[in-house]
Amino acid sequence: MVILGGGESGVGSAVLAKVKGFEVFLSDSGKLKAEYAETLRKWDIPFEEGGHSAEKVLDADEVVKSPGIPSTAPMVRALREHGIHIISEIEFAARYDSARKICVTGSNGKTTTTSLIHYLLCEAGLDAGLGGNIGKSYALQVATEKHDYYVLEISSFQLDDCYEFRPDIAVITNITPDHLDRYDHDIKNYAAAKFRLVRNLRPEDCFIFDSDDAITIENLSNIVLKAKMLPFSQQKEVEQGAFVRGESMVLRYGGDETEIYLRELALGGKHNIYNSMAAALAAKATGISNEVIRRSLKTFKPIEHRLEPVLSVGGVLYINDSKATNVDSAWYALECQTKPVVWIVGGTDKGNDYSVLEQLVRDKVKAIVCLGVDNSKIHAAFEGIVGAAHICDCGSAEEAVKAAAGFASSGDVVLLSPCCASFDLFKNYEDRGARFKEAVRRL
Repeated sequence: MVILGGGESGVGSAVLAKVKGFEVFLSDSGKLKAEYAETLRKWDIPFEEGGHSAEKVLDADEVVKSPGIPSTAPMVRALREHGIHIISEIEFAARYDSARKICVTGSNGKTTTTSLIHYLLCEAGLDAGLGGNIGKSYALQVATEKHDYYVLEISSFQLDDCYEFRPDIAVITNITPDHLDRYDHDIKNYAAAKFRLVRNLRPEDCFIFDSDDAITIENLSNIVLKAKMLPFSQQKEVEQGAFVRGESMVLRYGGDETEIYLRELALGGKHNIYNSMAAALAAKATGISNEVIRRSLKTFKPIEHRLEPVLSVGGVLYINDSKATNVDSAWYALECQTKPVVWIVGGTDKGNDYSVLEQLVRDKVKAIVCLGVDNSKIHAAFEGIVGAAHICDCGSAEEAVKAAAGFASSGDVVLLSPCCASFDLFKNYEDRGARFKEAVRRL
């Protein structure tokens, strides 16, 4: 077996393959992180970095491909031409895992929802692992640990090479345009990738989804699903699922109905009501009591890099939302602000349409700090709204925080919600968020 890619996913898959008795070889076109190379040596797994040995890779019976490698990569094309089966880490690990699986995908909210479900299960005293696109590799956990449940965040890239994989509870938070460069710039292809999560569901399994999300509903009408359907909505009442009534979130499951006041939820903002409903339904379907659900939704702490309050300095609250790498995420971040905002935005543009943010910027944003190499689209979209004197360009997190502090007054919010990928100036969104927080602490 060959593992293509030597990051968290690939190294975890390599360890699992070794544990299961495969003759395994890992190949990466780039340089491995020291910690990953050390793990491979510890498990006595042969590997190469800085390029692929075609004869070794093409000799594989099956290949586990890391999600970051696109299907257009030359080595992936060569594998397909040779008829070699390619699967994802998720598909591979699930073959050896008998735990119950709660799996979350979607364009936005999936990390928060996954983390919240994991917290709910742990608060209920259940033994649950957390993995997929968050935390430790799922495959590594299957190889070295034992859990009764897994809560997995799964990206569209991880679903692309899944075939037999089946969760017990599947959640699609929403579907909005994102990563379209990997899907021929066609939202239908991207949505189809997301819906691979539910293709193998059985009648005893559950599908939890946002019935207010137009793209989700449009795709739902095109497939036949055997699973129990549990919609959640802020716009209408549902027979089974979750909805908002007045100032409460209502959960209906089986013959049971319970209400939780929205003001009790630990996570604020309209988008987090959706996340909380999805997580609560997953907990109900797992058999967790209303009392534990209510308590957990009140005590959950926000995840790092997602609307994460950092510090108040001089009466100004600094919020790290570095994980907001698309327009929709930034929309939610701006929408839930109740104080004047100095917005730090920018990075590697993924074909963003900023027009949907215009009204929010008019209503909430007093100044914009651009943090990216090329900020021309941001200037074109918003300079006419905030004024040329209230928009500037910066090339580092420290410079951006200082500029934002200059625009902000006591009672304002400085919001890093970049709308873009991070790769022009940072290693990843975590690096961007960490540098932002470090710069805030140095103020």
